[in-house]
Amino acid sequence: MRDVSFWSMGPLAMAALALSACSPSRHDDAAPANQAANAEVTDFANRMAGAQQEQPALAGKPFAVSEKTDLLDFVYEYPGEAAAVPALVAKLGKAMGEAKENALKMAREDQKSAKESGYPYRKHSLETRWAVTADTPRLLALKSETYIFTGGAHGMTGYDSLIWDRHAKREASLAAMMTSPKAFAAAIHDGFCKELDRQRAEKRGAPVVPGDDDFTKCVDPMKEVLVLTSKDGKLIDGVTVIVGPYSAGPYAEGSYEVALPVDGAIRNAVRTEYQDAFIAAR
Repeated sequence: MRDVSFWSMGPLAMAALALSACSPSRHDDAAPANQAANAEVTDFANRMAGAQQEQPALAGKPFAVSEKTDLLDFVYEYPGEAAAVPALVAKLGKAMGEAKENALKMAREDQKSAKESGYPYRKHSLETRWAVTADTPRLLALKSETYIFTGGAHGMTGYDSLIWDRHAKREASLAAMMTSPKAFAAAIHDGFCKELDRQRAEKRGAPVVPGDDDFTKCVDPMKEVLVLTSKDGKLIDGVTVIVGPYSAGPYAEGSYEVALPVDGAIRNAVRTEYQDAFIAAR
């Protein structure tokens, strides 16, 4: 019989041998202890073998700034999930600083112009709020809604999106996940146009009659803001196309949010290395 050196054993065998020696096994009343010891063996062996264990994402403290002056009402917020990622804190902090600086510059110029022209200055506003749309083990997806008022007849609302790849520990983009923009556009086009017209009809109280104007034609979803969504927090199961005011209808209709469930066509338009982050076709 061949001798086997203790040090030649693999990590799993070493772990089992070392821990089994102190695990009671002869008495029935020791079953709970045996179960606990077995759990310890399994956990220790997995760690020795380098097995990756899924860890829940940690959330930081939500960030919020709200400042009101005679020049500008300024708001900037992002959730704790983003605050837990230093790279996102740096990115959003830089964006906030630049946005505030530009807004103050415009407000000062407008205030000066109003004074010189003898009419009252109408205080400006800039409010940006980020929210989580998907929080899965692989991807964290956020969308922002920004309201801007610069003294005109009404304010304007704009949108943006952001994706953090937890596995790669870097920012990602939906465009980089696509096999090609053309393939992704083909996958969402028909469903998007149908749902957009349904929402238009609901707001207008009448079916949409296709025409040559932008408010009856289907807009290009690839030119709008695309946001990843997840209902169960496990996999990406939807893509929402956010269409701002004036793009699909008059200002009074506001924005449109067209939610599309991930189907086989959408998943197939996603690059192989990202498909495991998306729900399988139903």
